[in-house]
Amino acid sequence: MLDSYVFQNKYLFIAGLVGLLFWTLDFFSVMRKGELILPPKYRTQNAFSIMRGILFVFGVISWLLISFALMGPKTPMGKSNVKKEINDIYFVVDVSRSMLAEDFPPNRLEAAKEQIRKFVELSPVDRIGIIMFGDKVFTLIPVTTDLKLVEQSIEQIKIGFLGSGTNIGDALGLALARSETSIAANKSIVLLTDGSANAGLMSPMQAAEKAKELGIKIYTIGIGGDPNAKLPVGRDAYGRKRYQNMPGQSMDFETLRKIAQESGGKDFVASDNDSLNEVLSEINKLERKGLEIKGRIIYKEDYYKYLMAGFFLLVFVESIRRIGYREVA
Repeated sequence: MLDSYVFQNKYLFIAGLVGLLFWTLDFFSVMRKGELILPPKYRTQNAFSIMRGILFVFGVISWLLISFALMGPKTPMGKSNVKKEINDIYFVVDVSRSMLAEDFPPNRLEAAKEQIRKFVELSPVDRIGIIMFGDKVFTLIPVTTDLKLVEQSIEQIKIGFLGSGTNIGDALGLALARSETSIAANKSIVLLTDGSANAGLMSPMQAAEKAKELGIKIYTIGIGGDPNAKLPVGRDAYGRKRYQNMPGQSMDFETLRKIAQESGGKDFVASDNDSLNEVLSEINKLERKGLEIKGRIIYKEDYYKYLMAGFFLLVFVESIRRIGYREVA
């Protein structure tokens, strides 16, 4: 019978035996100073002794049942194959100064952050990571399923400390390097930028070729493109915001299209908040691969049967002792 069980922790049986030891000492009044029992004239000694012997045997059985339950016995029911979606998505976000342009209220960067939040809410099964880039590149958070941590990290996407350039190639290269070692069945990169590459060692097209080699799709989102977009440059003496025209208006839509095409992804243009929302919603619906996890053993938990049987048997024994024989604890 025992051969059919698998135990969570066999050593917990000792805890039940310790309980049995203390109960036995109490039962035979080893540590008790005094007790009240029925006077001999109201009962026969033989009947009393036989009944206490039976109670003791029941008590031992109850503690053995409890000890067995503590080991966590369970019965293997067979194996199951579970199909589970595992997807890695890296957001590669431009944090150059031009992302402060206010053609997206309140500005391009804040609009992008809000849409990333919405994307995360719609993708609870995905592992999300974030990489930021200006002149330099920085991994804000590696891919994780901790959505709360991702939401907190989105708040840390800020402009300034990575410089004002646009290092698209190295940012994509970093995302590819991190994705390469992942066990996820489906890996994607979502690039959000409003400029053209002007910094870094790796060119955007070199990154796209590497992505194709690794089977990682890059989805590019060109943010902005409004020729009249203004960039805030501080405030005047009256506290009013001052603006300048976007320097260069250098959105390189053609390169973004080539990056997506080379890697097998898609390119998008988001000219306002609504279109940005539609773009990320469409990316969220794109290809998802299922990973089949085989060999997971299903168990039937049996401990509770023995625990309940031992508990109620012990309650019965103690009730007879305390109420029927007036034994004092």
